[in-house]
Amino acid sequence: MSRKEVFAVAQMGPVHLNDTKAQVVARLIEMLREAHGRGARWVTFPELALTTFFPRYIYDTPAEYDVFFEEGLPSPAMAPLFEAAKDLGVGFYLGYAEKIEMGGTMRRFNTSVLVGPDGSVLGKYRKIHLPGTKDPIGDREFEHLEKRYFEVGDLGFPTFETPSGRFGMCICNDRRWPETFRVMALKGAEVFMLGYNTPTRNIHHPEPAHLREFHHRLSIESAAYQNAAWVMAAAKCGPEDGFAMIGGSAIVAPTGEVAVRAVSEEDEVITHNCDLELGAYIRCSVFDFARHRRIEHYGPITAQTGIEVAS
Repeated sequence: MSRKEVFAVAQMGPVHLNDTKAQVVARLIEMLREAHGRGARWVTFPELALTTFFPRYIYDTPAEYDVFFEEGLPSPAMAPLFEAAKDLGVGFYLGYAEKIEMGGTMRRFNTSVLVGPDGSVLGKYRKIHLPGTKDPIGDREFEHLEKRYFEVGDLGFPTFETPSGRFGMCICNDRRWPETFRVMALKGAEVFMLGYNTPTRNIHHPEPAHLREFHHRLSIESAAYQNAAWVMAAAKCGPEDGFAMIGGSAIVAPTGEVAVRAVSEEDEVITHNCDLELGAYIRCSVFDFARHRRIEHYGPITAQTGIEVAS
């Protein structure tokens, strides 16, 4: 028996410093409508979708960088997208910079929100694996300062029940860590939604440019296969004010096969009629966790952080 539903990934081309949030949200709504026209009930948008990838720049005070952050759900900038999605009956994942007061302290996270087809907020995820540095390294071209502007996420890796099944969310660098997906799979996730902004150049160590997208594909394909789940991966890509980021947005099946892939570095909607029963079948065979996992041997995964070698 199949359980098919059309999912969409909405890749974004560059968002420049001079672009307004209203302009960006208009682009998101246009892609939402295109996805709806193709029969999609869910759309995955990128990480930090409302602004340029601002962690490449050095800012010293909140007065300088708070312009990139959102308060409330929906924030004023997001509200037209929420309204359009509710009118169309389309749910979505959206990455954004979150500013929130908690216990009298203002805190900031790299966050994604899952919104149902009825416009209700189903849940949030806050990015855990923050790459880069807190202090500038003095690169002549750009920095990668996520640790400067965001705290490590404090919500773990939750999953969310939706009208279409159980979904999990992660953000960008999270995809490189297999624990991200395994925890969500153990919580029943059938679909992983992922937004990312990945620079073409790695400023921290020499790396051929082609490896950036290769490692992206390797991460999402193995995550799909090893956890018998669909992956919806949405890039913000292309040259933002001259700073290049990879594309490669894709929908990956639980077999690890790429069902559909973006071919540009511009705004582009890709869709696929996903059979969620395909993952269910695999979870009862090769990756039947209950039958085949041996947790008595996995202790070091949570007991230690770095590499330890016995003398």
